[in-house]
Amino acid sequence: MRKVRAGVVVAFTATALILSGCSGGGGETDEKILIWTVEDTAERVEAQQAILDAYSEESGAEIELVAIAEDQLATVLASAAASDQLPDAIGAVSLNALNQLDTDGVVDPDAAQAIVDDLGADTFSPRALELTQNADGQQIGVPSDGWAQLLYYRTDLFDQAGLEAPTTYDSIAKAATTLQSSDVAGIVAATAPADSFTSQTFEHFALANDCQLVDDGGEVTLDSPECVEAIDFYTNLIKDGSVSGNQDADTTRATYFSGGAAMIVWSSFLLDELAGLRNDALPTCPECTDPAFLAENTGIVSAIEGPDGTEPASFGEIVSWSVMTGASEGTQELIEYMMDGGYSDWLAIAPEGKIPTRLGTADEPAKFTDAWKGLQVGVDTKALLSDIYGEDVLAGLVEAPNSFNRWGLPQGQGALAGAVGGQFVLPGVLSETINSGLSAEDGAKQAAEQANAIKGDLGL
Repeated sequence: MRKVRAGVVVAFTATALILSGCSGGGGETDEKILIWTVEDTAERVEAQQAILDAYSEESGAEIELVAIAEDQLATVLASAAASDQLPDAIGAVSLNALNQLDTDGVVDPDAAQAIVDDLGADTFSPRALELTQNADGQQIGVPSDGWAQLLYYRTDLFDQAGLEAPTTYDSIAKAATTLQSSDVAGIVAATAPADSFTSQTFEHFALANDCQLVDDGGEVTLDSPECVEAIDFYTNLIKDGSVSGNQDADTTRATYFSGGAAMIVWSSFLLDELAGLRNDALPTCPECTDPAFLAENTGIVSAIEGPDGTEPASFGEIVSWSVMTGASEGTQELIEYMMDGGYSDWLAIAPEGKIPTRLGTADEPAKFTDAWKGLQVGVDTKALLSDIYGEDVLAGLVEAPNSFNRWGLPQGQGALAGAVGGQFVLPGVLSETINSGLSAEDGAKQAAEQANAIKGDLGL
């Protein structure tokens, strides 16, 4: 879940100009590069412009930066393509959007591969590179960073109860029921039936049990035994160890921050708020007169494992630079700068939600992960990540992208995955199973039927 920061969100038509980098001391050139970015809040646009200005000063390239709201990207891109005004590159493109750009034939895989090769493929997270390839194995984006869906848990409560870290279905369920009381819920997690946060949260648990949307042949498998098990686990976890009523990003956060839950599933964007660095989302637990209490007493699990899973897995988002077909000369060099000389500044835009996918360089393999650990986070108050969280937490976050998986993408069914998520198929099924007595078997069957209907509508 991408968290929108406080600030004015700017959305523009394809030709709208926010800020334009000027030619700098590197000398005059006729080269002009048009960059779109999905990082569209005002403060993030300014930060990106500063990085581009530094490159412009160094190279002499003239760069135009345009911010596009993520939910308007497809519409604006279609308009731009129709008028032959495509950008040269787009920054912070999500995995679903990247696959759609590839389906539309507007990205340049050769350029993406050339950038990765120039920077060194072995300097990237291997999983990030895999997730940004299409079904033919072509590199369709340059992975720039990611955010992780995480399970946060109260280490003090776990220690008092003698519980092990919640890394498996069994240990999570045991902790939730053991710690459930009239004052504290065992866990809070998304259940709202028309909310993408519910889709993301459930997919996190489903992937852990090797429940997949489709098999390698593209056939829908939501009614598989692995998916039945995942639905049964998740709905019983909520019924036996959580709070009543629909839960979403705001309610789950408020409950955990008030001290009312022992576990929560949320994205890595929670990290700065957990430390009391954002005034409109402060921890309010009884012990939180000490602003650092909740951060100091929270453990983080990035990947979990179900009984049918082959290895620990997690849901995460990787965002990428996509080079568009017919990009201006110099676009590749600019993106290489954004992934090298300007990369630490790029990560600093929102470190809690920009876990590095390029770890370092050939000479300094941990250059960027080490730099990331020393970045400041927060909105109203700033603090170093390394001053808030221990090395074990930060190391787990750095490692998180290597356990990321996503429904449909490895099987070349990104369009189907996006549509199933967009139509809230699983949130609806989960809501019925939790609230109306629908069995996990019937829920899985219903989900598969809906996914197959969507597949047919898409002509897949």
